[in-house]
Amino acid sequence: MTSTSDPRVLRAELEALTTEAFRPELADIDQLPTLDIARLMNGEDVTVPAAVAERLPEIGAAIDAVATRMAQGGRLVYAGAGTAGRLGVLDASECPPTFNTDPAQVVGLIAGGPEAMVTSVEGAEDSRELARADLDALKLTPLDTVVGVSASGRTPYAIGAVEHARAQGALTIGLSCNRHSALAAAAEHGIEVVVGPELVTGSTRLKAGTAQKLVLNMLSTITMIRLGKTYGNLMVDVRASNEKLRARSRRIVALATGAGDDEIERALAETDGEVKNAILVILTGVDGPAATRLLEESGGHLRAALAAAGG
Repeated sequence: MTSTSDPRVLRAELEALTTEAFRPELADIDQLPTLDIARLMNGEDVTVPAAVAERLPEIGAAIDAVATRMAQGGRLVYAGAGTAGRLGVLDASECPPTFNTDPAQVVGLIAGGPEAMVTSVEGAEDSRELARADLDALKLTPLDTVVGVSASGRTPYAIGAVEHARAQGALTIGLSCNRHSALAAAAEHGIEVVVGPELVTGSTRLKAGTAQKLVLNMLSTITMIRLGKTYGNLMVDVRASNEKLRARSRRIVALATGAGDDEIERALAETDGEVKNAILVILTGVDGPAATRLLEESGGHLRAALAAAGG
């Protein structure tokens, strides 16, 4: 499906999209009691995880491809407009505090730039050229992955990002909420989570936005698990940047080792607060520098470092 400036053609394109479909049975929703509207909305939301579940094979294959490249130094880049772009920026911004990633390792691009996070930037989502310029500023390599995100699957910015990234040899993923979308067709890995028409016609920040958030959660979180950013289900790469996270760091070390408070404090002090290193010190008896070396040699994977130290 190609975009056009002809309003009649654009209207026809939108009317053909599942995410834009009108639901006559909800035409009087504004006259219902608030609790009834809440029940209707909750009932709609319940259907989203099942729609995501139908696409798990495609999601899993995409994650494996992303992790392979990121293990070699590649980056994960989200590109979208409006709600889709905001969700990408949100997911990217949460990776450094959760997994101690470099801010440049997972990047969120939104059509129109930071200003578009809080206000509409006219024409930005319609520009393939803007997507190319935003990606060129990152100097893409074949180890990078670009995820175009668009509920409709027709947003020129998202499609342009995927097409340009693919031409640069980067891995590409197209995440949309309509079948047979141009975005999925443009990408190596197409993921189409079809959640159906929205409660409020065309408001794709609702079910479509929820579906996109769930998939982006999987892409980043499972990729980080594959990269050794967790130990079991513990966030051993958490960045302790505030009191809550410092307390969480101590709890993680306690859960992983069973050590007492004093031993945990000594290990964290010896390893400059690095949770992985502190766990390695406690479980194997090595000192801080040795823990750092073992983790470097193990590519940051704590289990591998423990095995190498005989722990």
